[in-house]
Amino acid sequence: MNKSELKPACVFEQFARINQIPRPSKREEKIIEYLKEFGKSHQLETLVDETGNVLIRKPATPGYENRETVVIQSHMDMVCDKLVDVEIDFDNDPIETYVDGEWLRAKGTTLGADDGIGCAIEMAILDSDDIAHGPIECLFTRDEETGLTGAFGIQPGFMTGNMLINLDSEDEGQFFISCAGGKTTSATFRYTRENAPEGYFFMKVSVKGFKGGHSGDDIEKKRANAIKVLARFIYKEMEKCDLRVASFNSGKMHNAIPRDGQVVFAVPNECKETVRADWNIFADDVKDEYHVSDTAMEFFMESTEAVPVIEKQVAQNLIRTLQAIDNGVFSMCQDEALAWMVETSSNVASVQTAENECVVVASQRSNVMSNLENMGNTVKALFQLAGAEVQQGDGYPAWKMNPNSKLTDLVVETYKKLFGKDPIVKGIHAGLECGLFSEKYPHMDMVSFGPTLRDVHTPTERLLIPTVQMVWDHLLEILKNIPEKK
Repeated sequence: MNKSELKPACVFEQFARINQIPRPSKREEKIIEYLKEFGKSHQLETLVDETGNVLIRKPATPGYENRETVVIQSHMDMVCDKLVDVEIDFDNDPIETYVDGEWLRAKGTTLGADDGIGCAIEMAILDSDDIAHGPIECLFTRDEETGLTGAFGIQPGFMTGNMLINLDSEDEGQFFISCAGGKTTSATFRYTRENAPEGYFFMKVSVKGFKGGHSGDDIEKKRANAIKVLARFIYKEMEKCDLRVASFNSGKMHNAIPRDGQVVFAVPNECKETVRADWNIFADDVKDEYHVSDTAMEFFMESTEAVPVIEKQVAQNLIRTLQAIDNGVFSMCQDEALAWMVETSSNVASVQTAENECVVVASQRSNVMSNLENMGNTVKALFQLAGAEVQQGDGYPAWKMNPNSKLTDLVVETYKKLFGKDPIVKGIHAGLECGLFSEKYPHMDMVSFGPTLRDVHTPTERLLIPTVQMVWDHLLEILKNIPEKK
């Protein structure tokens, strides 16, 4: 298969155009302008709210004027991550893609199919003149990945439809009707720097090649977290000798499992060979521990030049906190029907060291809001005990299942009719914008689905090409069968 054979061509053509336009989270100005011009060039009513969300309305095709208005929604921003040896300016450079068998990938960067492929599907519908549908509102939200800013900013009345199809899910044949709520906890450790004592040897340990992944979708897959792995080693060596930390850097996004990182530290000269031997043993142990989930781990140690170190007590508090902090699945759903689903989790997402402060970011998720509060408070309390300054956002709500969803019934029925098999209807541990929509549009009937994606938020993100055609065919069948207004 080559790019010329990508089907449906109308969708992949739109996706190729989108990937020429930089759209990092919180810096979506270029894609907003592109969407505005797209709507206007098609002579469609195009609105942009104060937050930067874009809504494009398309009238019904003849004979479908009396159908319910349907909102089709995707987020316009993408997670920007790359392999360490790839040069790219995400604010100016396009995403370069290639076909690998049945998969579409990017060259050493995130692909942006989360959720660019959803946007492309919407734009293909807006661009079409041969699709049967009632009134449509295509909504493109901004900054979903780093704060759900777009969904937070939507006001009642911006959308007029009572049904919403979210195209931000990642497993074809799975329909999501509920999602977790979440919040982010940020802790700042402040310090002064000082020179290491005389007779100290500086070393740098680093890791890369971890699988990483989405901290909601992938948290139950027991993948290694680069921050936790590095902290384990530094904690052990700190207990053995007077280790002094100079820097700890790992992770980039609040909603991704960190894949790489490094720590610069100093130890007394008489300890350096022991530390080297311990690192080799530790690396082998960790590789064995994660031999199923993370098969491409790489561990490095090298000497490095002397630099000022973090004051001793603060460095100890930082490393002890990273050793102790909850990471991974905290509890599974108690409902027997949902016992397979993660209920509550936390992910240590990033540690970034500057001259006089180190900022640690962790994200908590739960489908039960009281447990989300408890998990957030657990992480917050640990940081407070360590003397850090802690900030927590308000978070975002869970999306509760609607047991009487007519849209879900329609989505399931049309899928069975098209493909002759039952889909999976479920909840998701990741956050979806539907939770926020449900607060401001409490009567909105919603469902989420999309083509199959793997390793989103990482440079190995990929899109299963045949599933795009399946989602496209299914969506058109749904639109053709939307019920009439009552």
